Amino acid sequence: MKELIKKLTDVKSPSGREKEIRDIIIDEIKDYVDEYKVDRLGNLIAIKKGENEKTILFDAHMDEIGLVVTHITEDGFLRVEPVGGVNPRVLIGAKVHFNGYVGVVGFEGETMEEYSKNMNNINFDILFVDIGASSKTEAEEKAPIGTFGTYYSEFNDLGDKVIAKALDDRIGCVVMIEALKKMKKPKNNIIFAFTVQEEVGLIGASVAAYNYDIDMAIALDVTAAADTPKAFKRMSMKLNEGPCIKIKDGYTVSDKFVVDILKEVAHENNIKYQMEVLLFGGTNAGGYQTTKAGIPSGTISIPTRYIHTPHEMISMFDVEETVKFIVSLANK
Repeated sequence: MKELIKKLTDVKSPSGREKEIRDIIIDEIKDYVDEYKVDRLGNLIAIKKGENEKTILFDAHMDEIGLVVTHITEDGFLRVEPVGGVNPRVLIGAKVHFNGYVGVVGFEGETMEEYSKNMNNINFDILFVDIGASSKTEAEEKAPIGTFGTYYSEFNDLGDKVIAKALDDRIGCVVMIEALKKMKKPKNNIIFAFTVQEEVGLIGASVAAYNYDIDMAIALDVTAAADTPKAFKRMSMKLNEGPCIKIKDGYTVSDKFVVDILKEVAHENNIKYQMEVLLFGGTNAGGYQTTKAGIPSGTISIPTRYIHTPHEMISMFDVEETVKFIVSLANK
């Protein structure tokens, strides 16, 4: 599974530019599904037919956070805007990638006073990206205005854990691919929705289920692990304790029927799990809750450290338990 994680996280496909990752996922799943299609927005919808009439939808978003070039200075430095939730503090000194050209993020400061002031107030107005261009003309040839970019970061295998960019939410995609490959003939009809533009507003999930009659929708996403020094003391999610059944986050409250079903499936199949209350954020469950007349929805989350940075960390145990969870729910 680690090879698949590396394969998917190495891809650079920010929100609105998901074709590259979508093509790779299609190649992974095409021999294991009864049918698949790409909708008009770019969502990849894959269907595995079951034995009864009940339909469960699993969702993982393909996109990742990124940057877009907004301006180029006369001496060839790029000004950028975030695509999704990019913390400008995390960008300082980070490597980013535009059109195959790697750059380093810096910030302004002409005097010690200004440098210190800006250091304490990092924002996109004072950031720039250095791609090694010597002029505006050279930079425009490499990364013209409107070019999308992502973190430039490598996959690291730590044994029972891995580090990579874009585990939010390529790890959800990995889980769905692995679960799909393990399914023969599930009891329920299963729809796997690999969706676009979650990071900029749950866009793909707002339309992915519209043409289907869904009994239950489950978003597969990451959640913040609170097991590092001085982490949020009002949260309890940890690595190596299994996937999380979400109760609520900053955007949605999970359907109680869905939560109860998830807990029941976990107990019946000896799946280690933990309960999640996230103080912020949201998942594609919110998109399904407001589809048509509403779909009962919830989220299974994988605890992750350092979310939305170039170096996110997960536990392989949690990933493997999540795959088991999805397969078990498909056969509930």
